[in-house]
Amino acid sequence: MQSSALIIGASRGLGWGLARELVRQGWRVVGTVRDPQRHSHLHELKAETPHAVEIEQVEIASQADIASLRARLANQRFDLLFVAAGVTNDIREIISQVATEEFVRVMVTNALGPLRAVEALLDLVTPAGQVAVMSSELGSVTENTDGGWEVYRASKASLNTLMRSLAARRANDPRTFYVIAPGWVKTDMGGADAPLDIDTSVRGILNAMRARAGTRGAVFVDFRNELLPW
Repeated sequence: MQSSALIIGASRGLGWGLARELVRQGWRVVGTVRDPQRHSHLHELKAETPHAVEIEQVEIASQADIASLRARLANQRFDLLFVAAGVTNDIREIISQVATEEFVRVMVTNALGPLRAVEALLDLVTPAGQVAVMSSELGSVTENTDGGWEVYRASKASLNTLMRSLAARRANDPRTFYVIAPGWVKTDMGGADAPLDIDTSVRGILNAMRARAGTRGAVFVDFRNELLPW
């Protein structure tokens, strides 16, 4: 039976890279975009593989959008739910400089929205399935010894904490809850100086997840399959 994935935030970057790699591996993918009328890499993937890709709309910061997506997908089941949506801000801003509205934008998009999506869509994931959110090594509180990226770090640390709280609440859940650090990747967010390309990162992510399938609770792991400290 064909495996299926739901990827939230698949229009570009790592979300699109995950969708493309899973399609290459024979999966069916439902990927979301903020605006389905706006051409994206996901639209190109669908044009190349029309029977393997479906496009849905959701704005990760909108609770109503998430609820609407859940209703539209009510009759589908997925082997993987991966929330890849995320943003950053001016990485040079320290916390005393960031505007309140900008802080809220980053925190809602990177932490609140993704966990709302996981909560809303979790029952669409098969009992043996996997649930993942895209985090960062910068989300590790333990590893924060040099500062920088203050608001982005805070949003990913919040994401990690919320995912770990969800897993703790669901101690008897057989599914694995992954918090993924993809490495520094050449994307619009990562920039041209990043050492990793998208293919290397997403293949590593998927291999790490497969290697740890069946693990109970929350797992903070990177694309090399190395566990990271919370």
